[in-house]
Amino acid sequence: MLRIFPPVSKALCFFGMQLIRCTKKLQKEVGIKSTDLVTLNPDFSYLGQWHANLIYINGRKCVLFANDRTLLNFISPDVSRAQIKDFGNLFRTWLSAVLHHEGLEPALVQQILTEYEEVGIAKTESRSVLGSLNDLAFHYEFLIQDSDGLHSPEIPDIIYKLNRMPMSPLKLVFPNKELRALYGVAT
Repeated sequence: MLRIFPPVSKALCFFGMQLIRCTKKLQKEVGIKSTDLVTLNPDFSYLGQWHANLIYINGRKCVLFANDRTLLNFISPDVSRAQIKDFGNLFRTWLSAVLHHEGLEPALVQQILTEYEEVGIAKTESRSVLGSLNDLAFHYEFLIQDSDGLHSPEIPDIIYKLNRMPMSPLKLVFPNKELRALYGVAT
């Protein structure tokens, strides 16, 4: 069964469905079969598509997200199966927290979240983003284990730090700077 998460309010929806391209391991955990994946192109969005992967840190499930355009990234640590099955809400909750922690204006955060009121799951298609996800997984695992673990209050700071790491696909620009440039926000 295809899982598409409806917008909170149709009146606020300026954008249509957006895609999160999930690895097969994550698709299986969400409960999506390959025949149920979204194959349509997403509607216009400034930020665009994301890729996501299921990783394990200390034997616990974590979902790692990276934006295709900016490589803005975040991890949802120690998620339960129920949280993963409510994939759209999991994504939006963490995206909201990351954007607020980045210090973006609340109106801009709401504008960005509006783009993702409805998300569909699709198969991965960018080797470059998948390579970045693998690199980020290594960094997240190391930094989380070096802190107090998956329930550390340092997780938001770890996310913040990794969005200030130069990324090769961006010609060594930081994901947070790419995000700000995309929306015309001063750094």
